[in-house]
Amino acid sequence: MAYKINNDCINCGACRATCPVGAITVVEGRHMIETAACVDCGSCAVCCPVGAPRPDSSLS
Repeated sequence: MAYKINNDCINCGACRATCPVGAITVVEGRHMIETAACVDCGSCAVCCPVGAPRPDSSLS
């Protein structure tokens, strides 16, 4: 299941720096995960200080 960044994101960039496949980009000032590129490793969720990246259950 791919991850999605919710509105709790504070745009610190920690998730983007740790994504092993570069699936996280900044779009209109917000960090977004490209679901097609996400490999469901969870590294973004582990490093996020506010827990904004979550598994996107709407994709399953």
